[in-house]
Amino acid sequence: MTTVFPNLIYDDADKAIDFLERTLGFERRDVHQNDAGKVVHAELKFRDAWLMLSERGAGDPRFDPGGKTLVYIAIDEPQDIDRLYEDAKAAGAEILMEPKDQDYGSRDFSLTDPEGNIWAFGTYAPGD
Repeated sequence: MTTVFPNLIYDDADKAIDFLERTLGFERRDVHQNDAGKVVHAELKFRDAWLMLSERGAGDPRFDPGGKTLVYIAIDEPQDIDRLYEDAKAAGAEILMEPKDQDYGSRDFSLTDPEGNIWAFGTYAPGD
């Protein structure tokens, strides 16, 4: 079995964690900070998926490069896409794409987090 765990790198990990919890319903599971208070490693859960994140400049050279990332999360039910979209919009998220039925059979929407990473949600799952 192979599992992929995205690890996003933020300038302000605390702000990112707050955004993910408040806007998308992620659950904070584990946060490790260095002596300066920077997040070296954090784990958040979204339904049955896991996300790791770290803070740029936290002491690990892997976390110093940066750039926009797109994270795609597959969700089984189209009505869950609409519900998550409404929750994110009500929480003030910057919506890039309203819920839309795609020609390949998925229902998708996307938003950006405070540091410009793109979060896309849809009903299409690779390998289906």
